[in-house]
Amino acid sequence: MVGSIGFFWPAAVAVLKRRSCFILHLTLLLPAVRASGQLTGSPLVCQKTCLCASTIISCSKKNLTNVPNALPSYAAVLDLSFNFITKLQADWTGIRLDQLQSLLLSNNNLTFLSTEAFVNVRKLRYLDLSFNSLRLLDEYIFEPLENLEVLLLYKNHISQIDRSAFSGLIELQRLYLSHNQITRIPVELLKGRGRLESLRLLDVSSNRIKALPLDELQALPAWIKNGLYFHNNPLTCSCELYELMAHWELRELSPSTDFRSNHTCVTSGQPKEKMAILDLTRQYLNCSEVKGFKKEGYLEQSLVLDCDTRQKNMVKRWVLPGNLTVSQNETTLIHNESSLRIGPLKVEDSGVYTCYATSDSFNETLYVTVVVFNTTMSKGLENLKTAYTTLVACLISLVMILIYLFFTPCHCACCPGQNMEKNDGKDSLHSSTVSLSQAHEERWQERVGGGGFLYRHAAFLEPKEQLEQNGRLNPISEEDEEWQGANRGRTRSDVSSVCSNSPMVI
Repeated sequence: MVGSIGFFWPAAVAVLKRRSCFILHLTLLLPAVRASGQLTGSPLVCQKTCLCASTIISCSKKNLTNVPNALPSYAAVLDLSFNFITKLQADWTGIRLDQLQSLLLSNNNLTFLSTEAFVNVRKLRYLDLSFNSLRLLDEYIFEPLENLEVLLLYKNHISQIDRSAFSGLIELQRLYLSHNQITRIPVELLKGRGRLESLRLLDVSSNRIKALPLDELQALPAWIKNGLYFHNNPLTCSCELYELMAHWELRELSPSTDFRSNHTCVTSGQPKEKMAILDLTRQYLNCSEVKGFKKEGYLEQSLVLDCDTRQKNMVKRWVLPGNLTVSQNETTLIHNESSLRIGPLKVEDSGVYTCYATSDSFNETLYVTVVVFNTTMSKGLENLKTAYTTLVACLISLVMILIYLFFTPCHCACCPGQNMEKNDGKDSLHSSTVSLSQAHEERWQERVGGGGFLYRHAAFLEPKEQLEQNGRLNPISEEDEEWQGANRGRTRSDVSSVCSNSPMVI
C-alpha cells in the first residue's frame, strides 16, 4: 500500500505543477487584457487612443470595437470612422454631449442602432452613418435630433424604413439614401403631414425602385424636385415617366442635367433592355414629345399661373403679354404672393406671361403660354355632347341598315332559293312581265267579284306587245288607260320591280 502511494506521488506532483503554471500564465495575461480594454470602451486618453485637437476628437482607424468612455463635454466633432464598432447602444456616450455637432461613424460595419442612441447628442447637425451594414430604420429613431441638417446613410443594406423614422428632423436639409435596397421613394417626407419643411435634397439613387409616384412627383414644387435624385434605379419604361423627365429637362432641374445619362429605364418586353428615358420619343414607345409650358382656358373662367422656381423664397415679378404690368390689366392680380391669377378670362388674355425671379445668388426667368378659347366652358361641353350624340345616331343608323340588308328575308320570285320552274332559253323580260300581269288580273277579279278591298295590293302594269326603240317597255299600257277610265277616283301607281334598287312609289 505504501509502495503504491509512493508510485503515484511523482505523478500528482507533476499535475500540480502544470496547474500552477496555468494559473501563473493567466495572472500574467490579466494586465494585458486590461491594457487592450482601452480600445474597447475604456476612458479616452488623447495621447494614446485618439487625437485631440481643441474641440475635435479624432479616433479614426484605431481598431476600436466600442466608443471610448469619458468623452470630454466640450467636444464638437467626434470622428470614429474606419473602426470595428458594430453596435451603438443607448449609453455609448455616458454623459450628455451638448456641444457635439458632428458625429462620424462611417466604415464601421454597424448593424444595430438603439432607439435611444441619440438621446445624449441632441445638438448634432451632421451625422455620417455611411458604409455600414444597417438593414432597417426603426420608428422615431432620429427623433431627438431636432437640429440635424445633414444625414448620410448611403452604402448600407437598408431595405425597410419606418414611416416615422425621420419624424422630428425639422431642420434636416440633406438626406442621402443612395446605394441601398430601398424599393420606394419616401414621398411622405416631401408632402403631406409628414413633410420635412427644410428638406432640400433627397438622394435615393442606385436602389431597387421599379416605379415612381409620377402624379405626386409632378405636383411637387420645382425647388423640391431640383433636389430629388432617383437615377440608376430599375424603373419600368413608360410615356408617363418620359413626360416627367422631359419637363425636368425643360426646366433644367439638377437631377436631370447633372445625371442625364444615368436616367435610364427597363423595357417590359423580352429580353429586357436598359435605355435612356429621354430616348423614349424615338425608340420603343414612340412617346409624344414635350415642347413647353402651356395653359388653356375658356371665356369667363379663371387661371392661376405659378412662378415655380428652382429655389425657395425668391423675389418674383410678372410681366404680361404686350410688356404690360399687373397693375395695367384689370383681369390679373397677384395670388399667394407669387402666383398670378387671371380672370374672368377674355380672348385678349392669350399670350406669353413672364415671371422674373431673383435672389442674392440666383436669377431665373419662367415663361407660361396662355391660350383662351373663344367660347365658354358650358358651350364647349354642349358642343361636345352634340357631337357625341350625332356620332351615336350615325352608328345606330349604320347598324339598322346592316340588319335590314343581311337579316330581312326576300320574298321576291327572282330571289335565289325559291321554288321556281326553270324557263327555257327563250324566256325574256317580256314573258316575266306577262306572268306578273296575269297574277294581277286574277287578284283584280277576286276583288271585283267579292266587293272587298285587298290591302297591300300592288298593280303590275302589263306592257305592250311591242318594245320601244330604246328597248324598254312602255310604262303605260292601253289596259292602264281603260282601268283609269273605269276607276277615276283611284290614284294610279308606278311600281318598279321589288328586286330592283329603285324606290317603289305608291
